[in-house]
Amino acid sequence: MSRKTATDTTSQQDKHTYDIIGDLQVQVTVTENPFDLPLDAMFAMAARINKKRAFLFVSKVLGKHLPVQPAVSLVSGFALALLLQRELSGVAPDPRLIVEGLLEPATAADAYRKLKAQKWTPPRRLAFIGFAETATALGHSMYDAFAEGCRYLHTTRELIPELTSTLNFEEEHSHATAHRCYAEHPVQGQEAIVLVDDEMTTGKTVLNIIRDLYRQYPAHKNYYVAALLDWRTEEHRARFSELEQELGITIKTLALIKGEMSSAGDPHLSSRSTDIGQRSAPAALEIIRLPDLFERVSVSSLDSAGNRHAAPFLRGTGRFGIESADNEQLDRCITQAAEWLRAKRTGDKTLCLGTGEFMYLPMRIAAEMGAGVHYQSTTRSPIYPSSEGAYTIWEAFRYPSPEDANVQHHLYNVTRYDYDEVFVMLERQVEAEQLQPFLDVLVHLGIKRVYVVMVS
Repeated sequence: MSRKTATDTTSQQDKHTYDIIGDLQVQVTVTENPFDLPLDAMFAMAARINKKRAFLFVSKVLGKHLPVQPAVSLVSGFALALLLQRELSGVAPDPRLIVEGLLEPATAADAYRKLKAQKWTPPRRLAFIGFAETATALGHSMYDAFAEGCRYLHTTRELIPELTSTLNFEEEHSHATAHRCYAEHPVQGQEAIVLVDDEMTTGKTVLNIIRDLYRQYPAHKNYYVAALLDWRTEEHRARFSELEQELGITIKTLALIKGEMSSAGDPHLSSRSTDIGQRSAPAALEIIRLPDLFERVSVSSLDSAGNRHAAPFLRGTGRFGIESADNEQLDRCITQAAEWLRAKRTGDKTLCLGTGEFMYLPMRIAAEMGAGVHYQSTTRSPIYPSSEGAYTIWEAFRYPSPEDANVQHHLYNVTRYDYDEVFVMLERQVEAEQLQPFLDVLVHLGIKRVYVVMVS
């Protein structure tokens, strides 16, 4: 039932056993926990509908599958940034605001504001690359913890025919493997490269992108890899050392939790439909468009069937690359968007919903929309739901993506929180016919009012 059933703290290693579903069991041994974070505050466990791996660490801070206070998720990026600053400069910044922001949701917003006001200056220039889709916001918030001398881009699943992808690599264990990068120059000068993912299990994705980066930029020798969770085995870590020796580079890994994990048993998933969300009476629905605040990138995309979608993207996401000099203007646009949407609020409990890769801007907007706001995102990741016992994912909705009907998106754990309203944020304008399956899900969530926000 996704519960921790055993803990051994009598030695230096912290051991935990999780019974997930069926007789699927995962054992975790924690070897490094620099902020002394309780595991129960960081993740829960669920079964994964994926033959490559049967289980998933469901993050409680990422703002993807589970709702979070948006500031908590943003602070998680600052936590990784603190570890990086410590590694780069040898100075150990005070972690108390980090721990408070991660573990005390009621004060997370105040902690985040204080962290933003005291950003660090790195001793060298840094190029951050966040991995789509799950780490787009995590990478952006880590980058945003630094005051200057940094650039950020995130990989994408989008196929943009007008542009050439400058980096291409595979995420081998994923249900959607191809990554592309559309920044013209992913790295420049003598920047150290910081790769950001939510979790490392084998590290193959990281090794794949480092190989491609080295092939194009052999003068760049310093790599940092940051993740919330790092479960690589000794064998996996050895592969990092082997690549360091082979290419003459350094790879330093940073994580909030490091350790090893193993699994046994079978989840015995039933063949019934995995859409177990309850349908309620239709809610009031309003489609709104934000004022023209954010800089747009006027390129089109192709879906998996070759259909062209001509609506512009937003530059501020980082998909095309941004740098520290852009942050002040982006912050102003976020504040203006939040004020505009906050005026639309009518209730005390609000859900802001990001969509797919479009996570960071909705998360930042949500963080400035006032008290009582939670945030999560839709996802490509198929998780097995069960309403039995204390299992983590008790509700799932599935629908074709508004931008690609052949790609299934998922939304989890929404209807038990008595939200008064939900603001769904889409990066790009979508035709009504393509949007309708998503709307059919949204209006039957049992939430009184649904706002669909076209941000671009």
